[in-house]
Amino acid sequence: MGQYQPAQLRQYNPEAIARYYSYRPWLAWGRFLRIILSFAGFIFSLKWDEWQNQVEQNKGKRATQLRELLTNLGPTFIKVGQALSTRPDLIRKDFLAELVKLQDQLPPFNNALAYQIIESELDRPIQEVFSELSPNPVAAASLGQVYRGRLISGEEVAVKVQRPNLHPVITKDLYLMRWAAGWLTPWLPLNLGHDLRLIVDEFGTKLFEEIDYINEGRNAEKFASNFHDDPQVKVPSIYWRYTSNHVLTLEWINGFKLTDTQSISAAGLDPETIIQIGVTSGLQQLLEHGFFHADPHPGNLFAVPDGRMAYIDFGMMDQLEETTKETLVDALVHLVNKDYTDLAEDFVKLGFLAPDTNICPIVPALESVLGNAIGKNVKDFNFKTVTDEFSELMYEYPFRVPAKFALIIRSLVTQEGIALSLNPNFKIVEVGYPYIARRLLTGESPALRRRLLNVLFKNGKFQWQRLENLISIARTDEEFDVLPTAKMGLQFILSEEGKFLRRQLVLALTEDDRLHTEEMQRLWNLVKNDLPPNRLLDVAVGILTELSREGVAAILPNAISFAGFTINQSSSKN
Repeated sequence: MGQYQPAQLRQYNPEAIARYYSYRPWLAWGRFLRIILSFAGFIFSLKWDEWQNQVEQNKGKRATQLRELLTNLGPTFIKVGQALSTRPDLIRKDFLAELVKLQDQLPPFNNALAYQIIESELDRPIQEVFSELSPNPVAAASLGQVYRGRLISGEEVAVKVQRPNLHPVITKDLYLMRWAAGWLTPWLPLNLGHDLRLIVDEFGTKLFEEIDYINEGRNAEKFASNFHDDPQVKVPSIYWRYTSNHVLTLEWINGFKLTDTQSISAAGLDPETIIQIGVTSGLQQLLEHGFFHADPHPGNLFAVPDGRMAYIDFGMMDQLEETTKETLVDALVHLVNKDYTDLAEDFVKLGFLAPDTNICPIVPALESVLGNAIGKNVKDFNFKTVTDEFSELMYEYPFRVPAKFALIIRSLVTQEGIALSLNPNFKIVEVGYPYIARRLLTGESPALRRRLLNVLFKNGKFQWQRLENLISIARTDEEFDVLPTAKMGLQFILSEEGKFLRRQLVLALTEDDRLHTEEMQRLWNLVKNDLPPNRLLDVAVGILTELSREGVAAILPNAISFAGFTINQSSSKN
């Protein structure tokens, strides 16, 4: 049976938790009944308002009732409310205004108890550590509350104190969720990963990591290291001398919550710029660093007066493997380029489809459903639309949601929800896809260059339309400059690694031993407005020199014609 006690469990262990409650069923079933009765009462209240034609009069009252219900049920359900509070496209405005309070306006626990925890965890009196410490918390969240203080050495700090007795409540909720998942999975029309319990286990693992403040401090330092060269992202420093498993002391951040648009504008900051920083840094986490913030609700993101965006609360983080990052880039590009066969193969690589799945019938279904979601204009794309449309496929085809991707999806839709709260007309692709295009066009790593080759070539043939799309979309990003990109591209083309691209590019221009002037004109139109006349000539002469060195006689005359065409075009431009 084991001697496990909830308060002693440092890491999530579903088997140990199940053993404990299987011998104490009255503890779990009491909690289960409380949850069911709480939601039943709320649903009955909504129905009663409908029957009495009092929906409008009581909507504020019901919103408050929902917030209080989630608060009373504890941290697990508060987390659900926090996620919903970032989705103005899913939740009624009256409910949304109340759920936002779950981010940092929860009822605090007793101050005397909090001070006692600080002294116990740091093993010294408060007066020996802090010259100032607020008598009341400045914020109370689902897992702890925060005090504002100043160290004896003078630094202004935030002191995060964990709520007492979290383990018993969390383990009980996770046990019930896992038990319910085991019963519900066979009855659900959606295949959410063969076993819904895997998603519960992923959530449980992250929740246990989140209540370990030592782990959170390490996460913060790793996150800061990833963004140390980024002048737009701020990460608070950790004071390790005054940090333990249940107390975290970190640098105080002066800023505005991202949903406080009035204060952001009053400080002279541009909400659109803040949106761009948030989306771009989110994509960097997923596609560059592979280490991402899995709980980016507005209570954890701040606009700093100097124009930076600050992240706090690094308890819920996750790591992606390199191959997963690369495949995610592929999938996003294939989705926007509407390459549904390649997209289906990406789903197999990412684990959304089993390796032995026949993708032939799935490809037209992807085209039908996702084609409608994206629309004719790539800027119409948003995660909410794609998620809604994609759910239809899961009824008919063997799609599943890998446990790790539950956090990724949550992170993406949460960030999109924050952006929507700042700008109701926000389209994530307007920021996201230019970033991806710029990364592909300027990528310095072999992996990103391989991704670009996969985008630009299909069945061994150069795809001019894709290059045009990439450059066109990347130009919408103010940070994208074609000139250094072209210089980097020239260096790559003339390198040993670029040998294949070099040959294929010239072959595309000189197919069938003749110069295709229409393709030359197409290439010229791509760059003529951004490059000085001598730049394209440099490319032509460089390719010609390399081809001569390699002795590619078959296409050498056409390559010379290529250079001549460039000289003529450059002269006419001057």
